[in-house]
Amino acid sequence: MFQLLRSIKNKFAQEPALPEGAIAELEADQRGLPERDPGCQAVIDACTDWLCAAQDNSATADGGVARDYSLIKGWASSYPETTGYVVPTVIDMAQRRNSAELHARARRMLDWFVAIQFPEGGFQGGKVDSTPRVPVTFNTGQILIGLAAGAKTYDDPRYMDAMQRAAAWLRDSLDPDGCWRKHPTPFAQPGEKAYETHVSWGLFEADRVAPGKGYGAAGLRQVDWALTKQQPNGWFASNCLNDPAHPLSHTIGYVLRGVLEGHLYSRRPDLLAAAVRTADSLLKAIADDGFLPARMDSDFKPAADFVCLTGSVQIAHCLFLLHQLTGEQRYFEAGQRLTRFVRRTIWLDGPKETLGGVKGSFPINGSYGQWEYLNWAAKFCIDANLLEQDILLAANA
Repeated sequence: MFQLLRSIKNKFAQEPALPEGAIAELEADQRGLPERDPGCQAVIDACTDWLCAAQDNSATADGGVARDYSLIKGWASSYPETTGYVVPTVIDMAQRRNSAELHARARRMLDWFVAIQFPEGGFQGGKVDSTPRVPVTFNTGQILIGLAAGAKTYDDPRYMDAMQRAAAWLRDSLDPDGCWRKHPTPFAQPGEKAYETHVSWGLFEADRVAPGKGYGAAGLRQVDWALTKQQPNGWFASNCLNDPAHPLSHTIGYVLRGVLEGHLYSRRPDLLAAAVRTADSLLKAIADDGFLPARMDSDFKPAADFVCLTGSVQIAHCLFLLHQLTGEQRYFEAGQRLTRFVRRTIWLDGPKETLGGVKGSFPINGSYGQWEYLNWAAKFCIDANLLEQDILLAANA
């Protein structure tokens, strides 16, 4: 049994309204992780298939990817925000497999973005059927990542136009100090968000496709602002959806990836040094078996007894990038511990709705994505395992 997971006396299992599948999944999680590790390729394939199923089974059937599959509610409606960064993963898999089907899936997602973009260039927060329907900085930035990938890959002027309008809207709505405050999401606690470095990543991608318009410079101003929130040990204040004192590993993964992408875009050594500060503290929080607490305090001490699987694979990917940038093996080994933990939570047989899905929490009744399999968890799981596999193949070449 991995350390820190405490025995849970689950009140939900006593409620007759809870479906048998949810009870069974919880009971399996409470028994602990299986010893078997299916390996990178099996999980990449299974998660890719699950994302395809999430697109096909979205409750709104619009070309977007369902936010989640819930053991309580079934398939959700499409989620613009995370469909945005699902796009480059599907394109990557399409190119690796030479798959016309996956390219067609990516284009359906991109066509959907063209259809739902606000005239001023922004995109809504929440699921596509959520209200209020207003343009939101964070969601627009995540969709921008997908639009940039689409504009780069496909000869379709609609994608370029949508990308340019989204990037310009973000560039022009940035406050003078580098913080986005004008268009917050109505679905999170109000306040400044350091993790919007992940929005800046979208601007870096747009700048690579359409340079000379100030997109990347705006992104770097935001990253510089976010670094004013970083403590000497690498912890970021103002860096959570709803509990800034105990941020999720998910939002820590967001801010770290944005800082790293700022370095990859600008090659500024201070941004790499900032990423190293955060990563070095995270290394101390990762147990030998790969358990990473879902929430951590300002000393990177556990503030939750469950795992946010999304955050684990996001941080693994960042550690793999740091290994490539620094040559330090300790980052690669820590990332492998995280990916192995997450791989062991994924079912490669069983009901088609959960086959290859990645849960919000482990155990599944943790408070992040409770009872749900999340599309962005599958996306980040694919990305991390692809990079791990690529590094191993290069080392053995």
